[in-house]
Amino acid sequence: MNSIESYDYIIVGAGSAGCVLANRLSADPKTRVLLLEAGGRDWNPWIHVPVGYFKTMHNPATDWCYLTEPDPGLNGRRLQWPRGKVLGGSSSINGLLYIRGQAQDYDRWRQLGNTGWSYEDVLPYFRKSEDFEYGENDYHGVGGPIAVSGVRIHRKLCDVFIEAAGEVGIPRNDDFSGAEQEGAGYFHQTCRKGRRCSTAVGYLNPVKRRPNLKIETHALVQRVLLDGRRATGIAWTVKGQRHEARCRREIILSAGAIGSPQILMLSGIGPAAHLKQIGIEPLHDLPGVGQNLQDHLQIRSIYKTREPITLNDEVNNPIRKMLMGIEYLLFRTGPLTIAASQVCVFTKTSPDLETPDIQFHIQPLSADKPGDGPHRFSAFTASVCQLRPESRGRIDLKSGDPAAHPAIFPNYLSTPNDQRIAVEAIKVTRKIANTKALGSLIAAEHEPGPDVQTDAELLEYARDRSQTIYHPVGTCKMGIDPLAVVDPRLRLHGMEGLRVVDASIMPNLVSGNTNAPAIMIGEKASDMIREDAQS
Repeated sequence: MNSIESYDYIIVGAGSAGCVLANRLSADPKTRVLLLEAGGRDWNPWIHVPVGYFKTMHNPATDWCYLTEPDPGLNGRRLQWPRGKVLGGSSSINGLLYIRGQAQDYDRWRQLGNTGWSYEDVLPYFRKSEDFEYGENDYHGVGGPIAVSGVRIHRKLCDVFIEAAGEVGIPRNDDFSGAEQEGAGYFHQTCRKGRRCSTAVGYLNPVKRRPNLKIETHALVQRVLLDGRRATGIAWTVKGQRHEARCRREIILSAGAIGSPQILMLSGIGPAAHLKQIGIEPLHDLPGVGQNLQDHLQIRSIYKTREPITLNDEVNNPIRKMLMGIEYLLFRTGPLTIAASQVCVFTKTSPDLETPDIQFHIQPLSADKPGDGPHRFSAFTASVCQLRPESRGRIDLKSGDPAAHPAIFPNYLSTPNDQRIAVEAIKVTRKIANTKALGSLIAAEHEPGPDVQTDAELLEYARDRSQTIYHPVGTCKMGIDPLAVVDPRLRLHGMEGLRVVDASIMPNLVSGNTNAPAIMIGEKASDMIREDAQS
């Protein structure tokens, strides 16, 4: 083992929140910061091409390649759960979609006892993180590390879908992070001039040569080192060689909704009975670690089109595919700048609801599952998810080996209300597809298909075909209740010198994509950590 160095802050995980922390905490030249990342550098060129997530998801060089346990709610299916294993974390391999959720989400966090987390409290941190292409206003900031831009290509199919949403009473909305979330329009994406703007690009690259910031890649954390109830250091391995570092102030886990609870449990912090079962000595019984797992489940409908107007047609044509590549290389425009979805719709399954409860991701392409190659026919995908699922899962350890993936139990569609909304969401999809505007382009419903009609059949289709939309949160939840893992300042309950700062602290899943909220959490936590250091 090498000589043991000492740092003021040790950050575990260089992902959406971890890169933010590394930037902000190392801004004080008197503060020594160590950033540990299990993956490698973000040198893969496909990371930086917006459509490159097709090459980086399910690629063990950049993705943890998690696999869930068989899920009863999905008729025993196991789902692939991509999570970034590279500088930038999941912000380097995600679909680049910039959505914050609803103001009510954060006000609800505050109502649960999380002082300082209302929408009014978090909005300044969203604005601080952002460099908004369309200029500064009450909701958006400019000059921040993360570029947020509009799509660089509009397609006929996408324009028609927005028009069709209008036919069923869903208004046009060009800013889902502005005054109102409800409506249909084009996504904003974390992109600058046709290139992905991950947190590694936005936050880490400008500061990576600071002498007081050390970045270690391929560092697989073994455990948090404890002295009683105080975290004192971190042990990790690089290519099998063990390393340790001591920490003077705080250790911050930013390893995500899977990694952070796993590291806590490997360190003897978590549900005591489960740890004993695995053969780990419980050092701090914290029953909420790994519990409260939540995710958005997408139900994908696929429609064949009458005309060759989808990306399927372009990607399956070698000449057009080559021209797409040339256009991107020369101008940073064209289909290679497309994020995971182009059109977003937030709407309600019932007019009695206060805010939207479902979200659509519209892709001008189709495949058997995300990340697969496109179908040989012309088609588009209308994916819909329930925004605030009631179902709760958990993360368990399978062994005390840090290299072993934990057991992931999403527990999808486990409540009657989640099942009901899944059925209603597919009906809303069909309602939009049957409009005059969109109906003229559709040749046939490929999935679920015309034979799937009753509520029972629609639910069965959801169980058989739905997929994760890559938004796991909640496994180290913030709060003041018995299952809370961290307090409202993200300090671990019952411990000193240890915080969790990532999407795992969300008590409830936000009503939308989770990358922008994870970045906001990193920004807000950075201020809290610096404030607490001065007190």
